[in-house]
Amino acid sequence: MIRDFHLADFITLMNGFAGIGAVLSFMDFLVTHRMTHFWLGAALLPVALCMDVLDGRVARWRSESSPLGLEMDSLADVVSFGVAPAAMGFTVGLRGAWDALCLVYFVGCGISRLARYNATAAELADAKGKVKYFEGMPIPSSLLLAALLAALVAAGHWGDTLPFGHVEIGPGILHPLALIYLVHGSAMISKTLRIPKP
Repeated sequence: MIRDFHLADFITLMNGFAGIGAVLSFMDFLVTHRMTHFWLGAALLPVALCMDVLDGRVARWRSESSPLGLEMDSLADVVSFGVAPAAMGFTVGLRGAWDALCLVYFVGCGISRLARYNATAAELADAKGKVKYFEGMPIPSSLLLAALLAALVAAGHWGDTLPFGHVEIGPGILHPLALIYLVHGSAMISKTLRIPKP
């Protein structure tokens, strides 16, 4: 299979590698409590974004786009911009039962959003094959959440000192900060929100 890969496909894999590297770094931080591991995870997310942008440009430049490349891109994006930001949220302290529900919902929305894009891109494309807008927030926009969390950690607001504290709802705990994942996930699957595609 690898012999059939184009250059853009290898760049797409680098996106996925950066995403899973971030997840593993966050997990390592939870075990070792070494802040360098947290910051490594945070730093790998922009690397994943760079690879995500670059693979499309290389595919167009070399006229090597393929259905395989499209599917690989979506799968890598789920890891880098869905699972990794959710893992980052858990790492900084969103560990209550209701927090977990928000994080799972967010990842589910990311998967659904990418599947919808793959299924509808052809009908949304113009005569040149270019899609003019995204339906819902594109999944790489989740790096806005990652940037917010990184800023909070840098300011010392994480773990037990997360902004807005926490509330007990029934058998579980909710940190109100986790609701940003709920809102962002809903924005990704919105049918009415249209974002111009560069």
